[in-house]
Amino acid sequence: TSDPHVFAAGDVAAFPHPLFGTRLRVEHWANALNGGPAAARAMLGREVAYDRVPYFFSDQYDLGMEYSGWAPPGAYDEVVIRGDAGKREFVAFWLKDRRVLAGMNVNVWDVTPAIQNLVRAAAPVDAEALSDPRVALESLLA
Repeated sequence: TSDPHVFAAGDVAAFPHPLFGTRLRVEHWANALNGGPAAARAMLGREVAYDRVPYFFSDQYDLGMEYSGWAPPGAYDEVVIRGDAGKREFVAFWLKDRRVLAGMNVNVWDVTPAIQNLVRAAAPVDAEALSDPRVALESLLA
């Protein structure tokens, strides 16, 4: 709503996302947990930009997956694979103009913070370096 006295938070509340320049509805409990404090600050008159990188996870038998970011169909122009998709141990990155919009790690752990930093930075990255597991993700922001 455009009414300044109406606030919404939770997993079905749509909100303008400053990183992606559009309204998003992130249907995940983490959004419900983190959106409430932002809404409360807004109710108290503070300027608030709720800019958490959308995050989802799932475990399906022998597959563990984490997805960070937002890359709907048509929003990206390249997908970069890092690791071995055949062995089901890889990270997929969705890029637009060399910038990481989203990343999904499959059976690769402890990379979510680095993926979220790449999304948040919105800086151009080298696709060849991004695909190379020997290159630390953190180094791509330097």
